[in-house]
Amino acid sequence: MPESARVLVVEDDGRVAASVRRALEYAGHAVDVVGDGPSALASALREPPDLVLLDVTLPGLDGLAVCRALRAAAADRPMVLMLTARDATADRVAGLDAGADDYLVKPFAYEELLARVRALLRRRPDPAGEGEPRLTYADLTLDPASREAWRGDRPLSLTALEFDLLRHFLGHPRHVLSRQQLLDAVWGGGNSATTNVVDVYIGYLRTKLGEPRLLHTVRGVGYALRVA
Repeated sequence: MPESARVLVVEDDGRVAASVRRALEYAGHAVDVVGDGPSALASALREPPDLVLLDVTLPGLDGLAVCRALRAAAADRPMVLMLTARDATADRVAGLDAGADDYLVKPFAYEELLARVRALLRRRPDPAGEGEPRLTYADLTLDPASREAWRGDRPLSLTALEFDLLRHFLGHPRHVLSRQQLLDAVWGGGNSATTNVVDVYIGYLRTKLGEPRLLHTVRGVGYALRVA
């Protein structure tokens, strides 16, 4: 996978946008910057980037609406790192509900921003189509190379983090995994996300997987992928 990527920065504060652009370009990425929601959506749909750094508060169309629209697109959906000045749990969950792959609270250190960018870009599909073999359990199948997943014959539309969380479960079928184990394995030990985020993503996966349920709660311990 190439180290550089195309990144769309969506930020209406010119000083913040310029600083983020400099940091990303110094790291070797190609960067486009827009300052409002409609321009962000038009740019991302016209020429999909690898990653969108998306501020929540934007003129014209807020970041949550932009993210939902990108997630509704039929193809070429970029990963989204939401940038927000709001650090309440409800605000973070709102970003995840809109389809963001990760979030970062302002003000942030640029070292952390670049680390989050690197982590998300590692989740891009392998363009060579090579890598891990397909993972299966019950009627669930994941292809790590193409980052596609199916429940039976039904394709699953998963965000990058949803895919990685489900892949971790498929690597440990029937094992009971604690929230902290999942957070460390999927989000990374240095990430500032809380264990509540795991619960949110388990809910997303359960909804997308449908019935019969495969992700089960083990009270007081964590979660397990198993046939009931």
